[in-house]
Amino acid sequence: MLTELISEFAIRVLDTTGYAGAAFLMGLESMIFPVPSEAVMPFVGFLVADGKWGLAQAVLATSLGSFLGSYLSYLMGYFGGRPFVLKVGKYLLLDVEDLERTERFFQGHRSALTLFGCRFIPVVRHLVSIPAGIGKMPFWPFAIATTAGATLWNSFLLYCGFALRENWSLVQTYRHQFDALIIGMLVASIAWYVWYKLKRRRAASAE
Repeated sequence: MLTELISEFAIRVLDTTGYAGAAFLMGLESMIFPVPSEAVMPFVGFLVADGKWGLAQAVLATSLGSFLGSYLSYLMGYFGGRPFVLKVGKYLLLDVEDLERTERFFQGHRSALTLFGCRFIPVVRHLVSIPAGIGKMPFWPFAIATTAGATLWNSFLLYCGFALRENWSLVQTYRHQFDALIIGMLVASIAWYVWYKLKRRRAASAE
């Protein structure tokens, strides 16, 4: 069953690397690497539900990883500026258009509260630390807003994984529906990505 294979693989990776591995993955997630928290934190919740990991330690490790990843992005923007970010980002699969949209949004609402809210927005949460650094946002408002937002988001996903593990028998009952849903989501994601890239290419050609 597809859902069981995915969960077993994720749990095996996290179980092998421990809290440090979870912190590392969440650090990548908070930078410009394509590592979604939705693919990490629910399985951290699995390990907590199984009693293999402690809840407090899991939240602390992943929140620390999220902050450190965000802080590295902040430092890139603060000391290197936009040219340095673009130079390094091309090796890390940085989408320049996503960065530009995030910059425009953050410049229009530059505050710790905005930064906190951005931690819950897909794509934006990966990139918002960069314009915060470029804009020379003070460290402590950045650190507090980033840590608070990341901790809440990580904890929510962890709880989702915990609840799913507690009701794993229900998942098993409807495993075929879950498999169909996951396959459908993968196909839709690939189709959207191809459409998006073709649209950008046509727009560039027209210009």
